Amino acid sequence: MKNKLRVAILFGGKSAEHEISLISARNIVKAMDKRKYEILAIGIDKQGRWFHDPQARLLLEYEQKQVTLSGDSHLTAVLPGATKSSLVRFKDGRDLETVDVVFPVLHGPFGEDGTVQGLLQLANVPFVGAGVLGSAIGMDKDVMKRLLRDAGIPIGRFLVYDRDTANRIKFASVKKVLGQPLFVKPANLGSSVGISKVNNRAELDAAVKTALRFDDKILLEEFIQGREVECSVLGNEKPIASLPGEIITGHNFYSYDAKYIDDQGARLVVPAKIPKATVGKIRQVAVRTFKALCCEGMARVDFFVQSDGKVLVNEINTIPGFTQISMYPKMWEASGIPYAKLIDRLIQLALRRFRQEQNLRTTI
Repeated sequence: MKNKLRVAILFGGKSAEHEISLISARNIVKAMDKRKYEILAIGIDKQGRWFHDPQARLLLEYEQKQVTLSGDSHLTAVLPGATKSSLVRFKDGRDLETVDVVFPVLHGPFGEDGTVQGLLQLANVPFVGAGVLGSAIGMDKDVMKRLLRDAGIPIGRFLVYDRDTANRIKFASVKKVLGQPLFVKPANLGSSVGISKVNNRAELDAAVKTALRFDDKILLEEFIQGREVECSVLGNEKPIASLPGEIITGHNFYSYDAKYIDDQGARLVVPAKIPKATVGKIRQVAVRTFKALCCEGMARVDFFVQSDGKVLVNEINTIPGFTQISMYPKMWEASGIPYAKLIDRLIQLALRRFRQEQNLRTTI
């Protein structure tokens, strides 16, 4: 019998999306074919401590919406040279067992932004998803939107401020550029954390303060009247796009509460009930976006579809959610790739990229 692949599920993390990562990781583990894979759980708590089975495994058994890591036998990250066996190490010096591939399920900064991807690449370990560059671009909405704009991919209007310039934002000036209402959000975060919809000066001031709690750079974006549609992308050099799905929310916008807290906060329609020509346009633009932003493995591209059929890209997510309500696996299931097969494809894409990278010369 062929040996099982040893897959490390890396989850948790220091970002505000910590709890969502735990739920995503638990669902991935449940979906994985245990006949093919030996699963190793590696959890990172909000303080940045690394935990190995069994402490990390306990998290995957919880059912409540918010759980945290705890324990004393935590791990610390090391740079092991070119060996897979020392990716992380116990504080007493014992090495973690060899893994064949790592599946990062880390949402937000310190995990989805290229930091962990760089560690894994230095450690010479295959990993699922975008590399360092694609991850960093996908996390920073400012850089992402500028690259999309330069690539001729349609996006909404936006303004960028940092902590130094944010106190000089004038509502009247912003309103002239972006209109009213508008959105304020951290540049480097997801899951709708820190996002506010703004209608007046007082709300703008409060929204800027909220966004700056999560990042040193913030975006102000125009409100786009349109349907919220998403599309999943899968692949490396020749990515493919799924059938799109639509999010219909009863909240003021598709907020964190609408996504994860309120069971009635949003209705997901997969596949989306939109004209065939619009479906084709969305899938084409999703692949263009994936390539323009140097992504690999997987990503979810979020769109606004306006009443005249115009399609605008909102953003990309390089480690999309895998919770019970997450669109990425749902859209692939509607496109003919069930959850377990999707995990298989993602792991094989990671291994294939790793083999290709090993053929590249590192010396003259």
